[in-house]
Amino acid sequence: MSQNLLTANHLLTAVNQTLNQPCSKLSENQKLKAGIDLGTSSIVLVVLDESNEPIVCLSEEAEVIKDGLIVNFSETVQIVRRLKQQAEAWLERPLLSAAGAIPPQTFGNNKKAVGHVIEAAEIEATQIFDEPEAAAAVLRVANGAVIDIGGGTTGISIFEKGRPVYSADEPTGGHHMSLVLAGSYQVDLAQSETIKRDPAGQAQNFQILRPVVEKMATITHRFLMEYGKPVESLYLVGGATMFPQFEKVFETITGVETFKPVHPRYVTPTGIAMLSQLF
Repeated sequence: MSQNLLTANHLLTAVNQTLNQPCSKLSENQKLKAGIDLGTSSIVLVVLDESNEPIVCLSEEAEVIKDGLIVNFSETVQIVRRLKQQAEAWLERPLLSAAGAIPPQTFGNNKKAVGHVIEAAEIEATQIFDEPEAAAAVLRVANGAVIDIGGGTTGISIFEKGRPVYSADEPTGGHHMSLVLAGSYQVDLAQSETIKRDPAGQAQNFQILRPVVEKMATITHRFLMEYGKPVESLYLVGGATMFPQFEKVFETITGVETFKPVHPRYVTPTGIAMLSQLF
């Protein structure tokens, strides 16, 4: 395991430990920065200090995003506003600004919508990043590809010398995995989401979900072929990649060495906060 991945794992472990927990009292002049990740299954707010140490991590389950697009603007704003209010209560100061992120290949009004949600929650939206770009900040990817398995999409960003040189995005993500489990177990979608996240059933569930994961890996392989140059390594992020067998499937289908950090669900929101402006 590389030193960069070890460092990322240390940070993500600290973020996970702050999840929905009150923070210690801040010094009066302590600078902060925040990131908001509008996910298909949850919305996450991460607040870091200027040294990228986690201060607050808040998450609320939600069904307001589909395939990376906001389908219920009003409810999305309400959730972000609730997270903001809780963060401010713990921080004992206003949450003045935050950055957001979008899947690759999101343009026009769909891209602007993320900023509009943040602004509607009475937070200044300072920047909107590509989700894999935010993830790469946490993983310190100089040469390689970040594969972001979101709730609705499989996204890729390829980096050379720390700069993104190729990105693509295609439907098929964690939501599709939940649909498959719902059909297999004859339960509703909410129950299938609970089943999917149960560590005790991971081995059995992955056998049911393997064809979906293989499709994600095949999508990634096609993106790599379209890019047309060798890629050193792949880094998997997103809550759907929680299954330990994920990396092996991707390595087998793509032929590229594949890594996954701990707590992959929090890579992107942490990266958004890292790249955000201080307030």
